[in-house]
Amino acid sequence: MNSEIKSAGRILDLLEYLATQRDAVSLADIVHSMSFPKSSAHGLVQTLVARGHVVRDAAGRYVLVEASRHGFPFRRHEEPLVLTARPFMEKLRDESGETIILATMNAHCDIRRLAKSVSRQGVRYDINLDAAIAAYCTATGRVLLAHASKDALDNYLERVQFLSYTRYTVTDPTVIRDMLARVRRDGYAINDQEFVTGSTGIAAPVFDANGSITAALNLGAPTIRYLERREAMLLMLRNTADEISRALGYRRVPVAEKRPAV
Repeated sequence: MNSEIKSAGRILDLLEYLATQRDAVSLADIVHSMSFPKSSAHGLVQTLVARGHVVRDAAGRYVLVEASRHGFPFRRHEEPLVLTARPFMEKLRDESGETIILATMNAHCDIRRLAKSVSRQGVRYDINLDAAIAAYCTATGRVLLAHASKDALDNYLERVQFLSYTRYTVTDPTVIRDMLARVRRDGYAINDQEFVTGSTGIAAPVFDANGSITAALNLGAPTIRYLERREAMLLMLRNTADEISRALGYRRVPVAEKRPAV
């Protein structure tokens, strides 16, 4: 076997190893677990970082980009967002005991899930990041739609096919518009069993340094656990979304400063 094939095999072995790790791992962990020479392990992981398949957090640990499990690495602007958000997501997962998901939306209102921190509980909410998602009946989608431009939202509501995924799904466009207005006003969205029976999602917006929405932070839980702690979960979620926004450079402008001079 020549060196090129050996290196290719090691890259694949490293990807498979990282795919089994729920939390970020250090270079020492990789060397110990994979029995790679330190110099080789460092070169391999740096190659994956450069290609957008792996990210290195502030503590110097490495984690596989969730999207890479399904064949699509980060776009250039997405990596710093996930690097910033991940420690906050892990903290929220541990405090709430539930699954946390970060997602964005493009100009056509297509949602792209970027990362997740999965609950450690035996019964938990989880989903493949590349699975289809209906924006109009999910908490993540509603937060992102609520902050979309009028033209983008109008276009989306005109072309989307409103399906009933469960008996709780709201499919009336007029009602959905009213719901989105409330989401923008209140600063959060709730999906109570509208997409998957028995699961509830809540989401809050994440803003960038320019004050534009850059992502939605979602907490997904079995409905029975959500009902037991809904106020606490919502407070934790909103606080975490605010913390990520501030870490990205967002500074909320007080209402008084927004008023035009008379």
